[in-house]
Amino acid sequence: MQHISSTLGVPDTSYVPRHVAIIMDGNGRWATQRHLPRIAGHTRGLEAVRAVVEASAARGVQYLTLFAFSSENWRRPVEEVSFLMRLFMSALRREVVKMHANNIRLKVVGDLSRFSARIQQLIRDAEARTAGNTGLTVTIAANYGGRWDLLQAMRKMLARSPMLDVDKIEEGELTPHLAMAYAPEPDLFIRTGGEQRISNFLLWQLAYSELYFTDVFWPDFDAAELDKAFASYRQRERRFGRTSAQVVAPSGLSGTA
Repeated sequence: MQHISSTLGVPDTSYVPRHVAIIMDGNGRWATQRHLPRIAGHTRGLEAVRAVVEASAARGVQYLTLFAFSSENWRRPVEEVSFLMRLFMSALRREVVKMHANNIRLKVVGDLSRFSARIQQLIRDAEARTAGNTGLTVTIAANYGGRWDLLQAMRKMLARSPMLDVDKIEEGELTPHLAMAYAPEPDLFIRTGGEQRISNFLLWQLAYSELYFTDVFWPDFDAAELDKAFASYRQRERRFGRTSAQVVAPSGLSGTA
C-alpha cells in the first residue's frame, strides 16, 4: 500500500491517530524506585504492552509501533540484555497466540541478524502466523535504529538500481526500502519515563508526527494514560507546512473513532 509522505503531501488526519509509535521508557527506574531488580520492571512492562495493545485495538488505532530494543541497548549490563532476550522469546511464544486470536498482525523490524537463530525463527513463525490478520498491526522495533534504517534502505535502493543517477534520487526511490514501508508515518509519537528525545527512533518517519512526552514510567502506562495522549493529540493543529488559515477541517475529523 502506498502512503502519502508528510513532506510531499498532506496526509489524512483523524480523531483517533491511525499510527501510534511509542518509546517504552522507564522500566528500570520504575523497579529501582520500588527497590526491585531492573528485570522486575521489564516483566511489569510486558503487562503494560498487553494493556496498550488491547486499548489501541479497541480505540480504532490501525498501527502501533513499540520500540522494544534499540541498537544501542546492547551496551547495557550483560545480565539485563540476557533477560530481555529471554523475555522476548517468551512473549513471541505466548503473546502471539493471543494476538492471533484477536485478529492482530505482528511485525518485527530491525537488524535481526544479531539475535540468536532461535529468536529469528520465532519471529518468522509469529509473522507468518499473523500475516493474514486484518485488525491492528503491532510492530516491535528490535535491535532497531533510525540511522541503521536509512542506511539499509539506501543500500537496498542502490542494489536494486545500481545505475541510479544520484542527482535524480527522490523520496519515492528510498521510502519503499525503509523497514516500515508497509505503514503510514506515525500520527502520534509517545515517550514515557520523562525523557524528551526520540533516541534514534524512526528518524525519517517522525518528520511531522505529533510528539507527546509523559513522566509516567512505562509499567504504569495504561489505557487511561493512552487516552490522555490521544486527548493531547486532538488539541493539535496539524498543518504540515501550511498556515493556520489554510487548514480546514480534515477529511477524517468526524469526532468519532
